[in-house]
Amino acid sequence: MEYKNKLVLAPMVRIGTLPFRLMAAEYGADITYGEEIIDHKFIKCERKVNEYIGCTDFVEKGTENVVFRTCYEERHRVVFQMGTSDAVRALTAAQLVCKDVAAIDINMGCPKSFSISGGMGAALLSKPELIHDILTTLKRNLNSPVTCKIRLLKSPQDTVELARRIEKTGVSALAVHGRKVADRPRDPAKWNEIADVVSALSIPVIANGDVFDYGDFEQIKSATGASSVMVARGALWNASIFSPEGKLHWEDVKREYVRKSILWDNDMKSTKYTLKEMIGHYTSLEQAEGKGLTKSETLADLAKFYGEERYYWFVDESRFSGNESIEKFL
Repeated sequence: MEYKNKLVLAPMVRIGTLPFRLMAAEYGADITYGEEIIDHKFIKCERKVNEYIGCTDFVEKGTENVVFRTCYEERHRVVFQMGTSDAVRALTAAQLVCKDVAAIDINMGCPKSFSISGGMGAALLSKPELIHDILTTLKRNLNSPVTCKIRLLKSPQDTVELARRIEKTGVSALAVHGRKVADRPRDPAKWNEIADVVSALSIPVIANGDVFDYGDFEQIKSATGASSVMVARGALWNASIFSPEGKLHWEDVKREYVRKSILWDNDMKSTKYTLKEMIGHYTSLEQAEGKGLTKSETLADLAKFYGEERYYWFVDESRFSGNESIEKFL
């Protein structure tokens, strides 16, 4: 895994599932992060090859709940992001999945209460010894690249000091979200404080924050000196942001996401959530589309609502018959 001059899809809970990652990659994303998976949950999973769909599933034992789904096509660019507060547990989880992904990343920036209350995410920012323990344990026992993603601390000096400690663990790269834990998405990202981190480190730094158009990739790289750039909301609203040829109309991107969700049998709750986030940025969910989406309970319902019934049944028939020409229909 190389971390220089890369365009990166950020980890987004309930959004960064296989269909969205593959779509972002087709538009130009070099590296794609999966949604954060909590180690407690993942260590209860077993690996299963899903020949029906053509993917690899990590399924919660005793259930049909797919916690993480990946495929060979993304093997060399997908990053498994984990929420953890314990080095041994983190290693156990990483060892389950490391052969199926390109790298392992530890979430050290999530400000949500469910993450912080468990000592994970941004709660780790105030525990440098635990950070060191988790990262060195992973580095010592895995052949995969190990990285982490942090937020800014109270002062630029504090952020730089923590970043230097992280670098000493031997991680391959560090992603920095240019906001503090208390900041909201509407608050401007502090690119200048990311630049302070870049200047202090020798490993690649991935800059994250306020990237909404393709031109912003070069702007943030120029402003921070970062090796690569990560985008979250800008990609959620229109994943074709990664295309150097310019963004497609968001309606076209949305329809592509619907098709990919059908093709990869994506979890319906995640699919609806992602579509609502996409649609809600451009129009009201109280209008006809939002209401129709809310009423859809299955992927078959979704296909009917968006006029993709023929595609849905073609995919279903092709799987049943073993026909490998599904992609030709796309």
